[in-house]
Amino acid sequence: MNDRINQLLAQMAALEADLKEAVHEQESRMFFQIKGKRVEFEGSIKAAHRKLKTNFFRWLVSNRPQNLITGPIIYSMIVPLMMLDLCVSFYQWSCFPIYRITKVRRSDYIVYDRAQLGYLNFIEKFHCFYCEYGNGLMGYMREILARTEAYFCPIKHAHKILGTHGHYNRFLDYGDAADYEARLEAYRVALGKLK
Repeated sequence: MNDRINQLLAQMAALEADLKEAVHEQESRMFFQIKGKRVEFEGSIKAAHRKLKTNFFRWLVSNRPQNLITGPIIYSMIVPLMMLDLCVSFYQWSCFPIYRITKVRRSDYIVYDRAQLGYLNFIEKFHCFYCEYGNGLMGYMREILARTEAYFCPIKHAHKILGTHGHYNRFLDYGDAADYEARLEAYRVALGKLK
């Protein structure tokens, strides 16, 4: 990888760190604190949230009909999602130690905290729970697959692709065969040192 790409990757990492800090500062201004897995709001914010909560019957009457009609289709996807979760977790649990790849922490991706928002009714909280699970699962699975790709085939594509994972930019250039085996081994060793 050339120096310009390394420099850009370092700048991206610095920007990501700045973004995390800015988000943390915004959280401080939103009058809540994170204590472990619990999110705690100031008393006045909690009271304001409770006043904004829409009761179930008003929500049901004011909800878009297409949302109610398609609900069974959306929620039927829970079965394949759970199967995917089980299979990918088993794969990681059984194979990553053999490959000496650091395991992906599921709790870093699947986070359930929207249920602590007092302005959501129980149906809205259920919707959030489903989306937190589904999107968190996709992120968790993506990182497992990204580490697998980095282990077996850390080579960029010849064609531009959208939505690459975080490891992709450090992959070997397409067609760059110089010292391939040695560089592949270096990728594999580095995967065991991930945090």
